Amino acid sequence: MRRIAMFRSLANRNYRLYALGQLLSNPGTWMQRIAQDWLVLQLSGGSGIALGMTTALQFLPMLLFGLWGGALVDRMDKRRLLVCTQAAMGVLAVGLGVLATAGAAQVWHVYLFAFGLGMITVVDNPGRQAFVPEMVDREHLSNAIALNSASFQLGRVTGPAVAGLLIAVIGSGPVFLINGASFGFTILALVLIRTSELNRTERAAKGRGQIREGLRYIGGRRDLVLLLVLAAATQFFGANSQNQIALMVNNVFEAGADAFGAAAAFLAVGALVGALLAARRDRPRLRLVLIGSLAFGALQVVAGLMPGYVSFVLVLVPMGVAFMTYVTTLNATFQLSVDPRMRGRVMSMFMLVFMGVAPIGAPVVGLLADAFGPRTSLVIGGAVTLVVVTVMSVLLLRAKDLRLRDVLPGRRSSADGEPAPGAEHERVGAEHHPDGDRLARDGKGTVTRA
Repeated sequence: MRRIAMFRSLANRNYRLYALGQLLSNPGTWMQRIAQDWLVLQLSGGSGIALGMTTALQFLPMLLFGLWGGALVDRMDKRRLLVCTQAAMGVLAVGLGVLATAGAAQVWHVYLFAFGLGMITVVDNPGRQAFVPEMVDREHLSNAIALNSASFQLGRVTGPAVAGLLIAVIGSGPVFLINGASFGFTILALVLIRTSELNRTERAAKGRGQIREGLRYIGGRRDLVLLLVLAAATQFFGANSQNQIALMVNNVFEAGADAFGAAAAFLAVGALVGALLAARRDRPRLRLVLIGSLAFGALQVVAGLMPGYVSFVLVLVPMGVAFMTYVTTLNATFQLSVDPRMRGRVMSMFMLVFMGVAPIGAPVVGLLADAFGPRTSLVIGGAVTLVVVTVMSVLLLRAKDLRLRDVLPGRRSSADGEPAPGAEHERVGAEHHPDGDRLARDGKGTVTRA
């Protein structure tokens, strides 16, 4: 029964098609990420700063234009928007692949293509986030979000391993070309979706002030503001864990592309397990956000202290579990607790924080690695994450009037179905939902229809 519940949202035909397209396309995305990082390292002579600059340029557009992208998503047909963005990403992948295969690629070419990919992501990411609720009902939304993450992480398991082998045999160029072709799976799935069965969200009217309206909405939700700050603190170094792994493998363990791909795959295995565990849960819980982010910071420190390659990659598995527990729970909390008419703008703010801090953190990671070594960079990142998340957790618990024991593992509802003492205080902002008069809290931090 639990296995069936884990995949319950796949009963929906439209979501099943979409999930299949993502499942087939995601490995190509991760193959390109590995190929891009390795290409930069080879072209720059192993420079951590160059690697950090590539990541920064890819995520910088989200930081600069993320809110505009969310406002645009709220005004557009999300399925058609995603067809366009996926096609554009495919074109960019093919373009860089041609340059790399011809041996004409230079570091500035990679910078340019990374920035172009980031510009498309400005609307693609909030578009994908906002499109899922149009395919599945509210009671299946948390499960669908977790399965999306599981699919993404499955690609992260297979993609880097395959990319590492292909790069060693035929070079980076063909890997980009393969990724370009893989976008066709997602586009085909989007075309086959039955639009008559979508739960379309009312589009926002065109006009000025939509970004300010979204900011006012978020600013009025103290719980969301604090969660965004917590996410920013965790992502400052966490979003650049791929760079840290590349630097550890290349500069510390002096291994090749295949070893880098394997290390990235070990992290992804943990993330896949974390996503599947999240799919088994009926609802998001605040305690999982806090525990997952704290565990992720602690495991970063442990990974940086590992003496050899084998022990290093083994630590990456629980590190991936912790990271995905935090990510999927936080994502579901946002999706389930906001006004659907604001979802594009709210999720763009979520993605802005979640991805937009990477351009700031990436050069810092590179500078620390070049100055003190990749090990020190990883340890410092984990330690800073631990300190900041601990402080933000205390503030968040106080803001939500929670006792610490109410978010520790093992808290359950009483046998008669009543919430455990203090659990009624764990809210996800149900009172801010447009259907608030028809909603009732279930005592576990989620909202159900009365």
